[in-house]
Amino acid sequence: MKTLAIIILAIGVLMTVITGFNIITKEKVVDLGTIEISKKESTPVYWSPITGMVLAGAGLVILVLSNRKK
Repeated sequence: MKTLAIIILAIGVLMTVITGFNIITKEKVVDLGTIEISKKESTPVYWSPITGMVLAGAGLVILVLSNRKK
């Protein structure tokens, strides 16, 4: 349980600091034998820093409760 709490806490901190990223995909536009034209498309993925704070808080609560039981 302690390991899970530390993982959730770390993910929450990372989500608070890094609020998004871009996924880059390559798409074929034209393919004529030896000639190939493609384009790269960027798709952003964003989340609120509040989500990261909630996860970090949940991880901290689980960590404290798991230490209390011993």
